[in-house]
Amino acid sequence: MKLIILGAGGYGRTVADIARQSGRYTEVCFLDDNETDELVIGKCSDYINCISPDTELYPAFGNNEGRLQWLERLEAAGANIPTIIHDTAYVSPEATVGGGTVVLPKAIINTGVVVNRGCIINCGAIIDHGCVIEDGVHICLGAITKAENRIQRCMKVEAGVVIENRTYSVC
Repeated sequence: MKLIILGAGGYGRTVADIARQSGRYTEVCFLDDNETDELVIGKCSDYINCISPDTELYPAFGNNEGRLQWLERLEAAGANIPTIIHDTAYVSPEATVGGGTVVLPKAIINTGVVVNRGCIINCGAIIDHGCVIEDGVHICLGAITKAENRIQRCMKVEAGVVIENRTYSVC
């Protein structure tokens, strides 16, 4: 399987790193409008020429809304979108992680959590039981989302922030 990452910036390079560590991909490369190193094989608009059954495409943009827009564009074009979870992350077997989400090292996704599409669950982030993480959310480094919260679409929970139980209603 080949992985093509749209965006060769810091987040894109992080995704590439954990994708390589997974052993799942025979090749990892980038599409980027500004970068030109040997791993960049074209511009982001070239994605349409890269869609094939043996290729996955991931939009690695830190801007939550932009990442979701690209995810929707890729899905509409029929691209395969990966969910990438680092081996050191804990994801409960009773949790759900949606397509286009990346879970970075040492993150914890506990029982009954639903992480929707296009999210970033960053290094050391903790999402406790019964939470719903809507599309495009970024839970930053070491942030803690305690039980039974619903984190709204495209929200960014900054590094080290602790969201107390039921601060954002799940209903």
